[in-house]
Amino acid sequence: MNVLFAGGGTGGHLYPAVAMAGELRKLVPDAALSFAGTTAGIEATEVPRLGYRLHLIPVRGLKRGWSLADMVINIGVVADFVAALGRAVALIGRENPDVVVGTGGFVSAPLLLAAQLMRKKTLIQEQNAFPGVTTKLLAVLASEVHLSFEEARGFIVKKEQLFVSGNPARSFDLLDSASARHYFSLDEERPTLLVFGGSRGARSINNAVLQRLGDLTASSNIIWQTGALDFERIRSHVNSSSCVWIAPYIENMGAAYSASDLVLCRAGASSIAELTNLGKPSVLVPYPYATGDHQRHNAKALVASGAAMAVEDNRLVEDTSIQGILELLHDAEKLRSMGVASRKLAYPDAAHKLALSIIRLAKKN
Repeated sequence: MNVLFAGGGTGGHLYPAVAMAGELRKLVPDAALSFAGTTAGIEATEVPRLGYRLHLIPVRGLKRGWSLADMVINIGVVADFVAALGRAVALIGRENPDVVVGTGGFVSAPLLLAAQLMRKKTLIQEQNAFPGVTTKLLAVLASEVHLSFEEARGFIVKKEQLFVSGNPARSFDLLDSASARHYFSLDEERPTLLVFGGSRGARSINNAVLQRLGDLTASSNIIWQTGALDFERIRSHVNSSSCVWIAPYIENMGAAYSASDLVLCRAGASSIAELTNLGKPSVLVPYPYATGDHQRHNAKALVASGAAMAVEDNRLVEDTSIQGILELLHDAEKLRSMGVASRKLAYPDAAHKLALSIIRLAKKN
């Protein structure tokens, strides 16, 4: 069996593909698995590090604006796409994959389209509640389309071979809460807020927490991943304490999730998959500049199910927003009910289900 994964640019597009590849390795040890990506995306370093072959295809994304400068740039982007489509056709002809799996990002569009034109089996895995342009357009010709949110169904025209399978996410070794708080040298009796915004951080979240740090730590613990860009600035304002742990990046996320009663973070698809798989209540702050405003749609799905509350990015610094987070952090019954609602949205076996679908499609060739 030969499978080519097309997707990347960000971890949100790459890691679901990596999770599926990992499951395929378990189920079909002799499967040939490779990835296509760009030199500018996270896949350029991560895919080789994980031991998979990486095929590089230069391609750029469209500028989402109507200025003259944006339109001029997009003329070049379209020309690049045509060239990338030609390279994708050559790659597929050379590799002869049984299935091409697209997970989003610039490179997935030419690879999926080339595969469909060459009558190859294609599977699209969409992470967000608001599907990307590639998913919406190429779903029409895809062999199967797998969504992460039930809410995304309405955006897909072709309803045949359309499934809600969840978003493959990292798994974690968990601890009991007291042991986890001890791991971070925090007060084991206090409720704990976990704050993160991705590896680069989220400045608006960091600024809001820093501004109200005294109120937050008066009765609570904080585990705070600041991101590399803000770490030195924040560390210079935070005194050593038994109720605050800060770092640019959290290596042991299993311990961090185990220690937390509530999570404050962005509404990216990977974060939401982790939160729901673990049954964690959350306060979601959608990144306002995300493509297609998809993080707002992700957050709405959890809020509607009672699993989260959402705060607008530009309102997080308001006193009422942080006060609401504090009140929620100390409302054990509300946190419990939100956690139950969160777990109901989980797809812990998403990677396994998707791997089985890939195997099934490969056998049809």
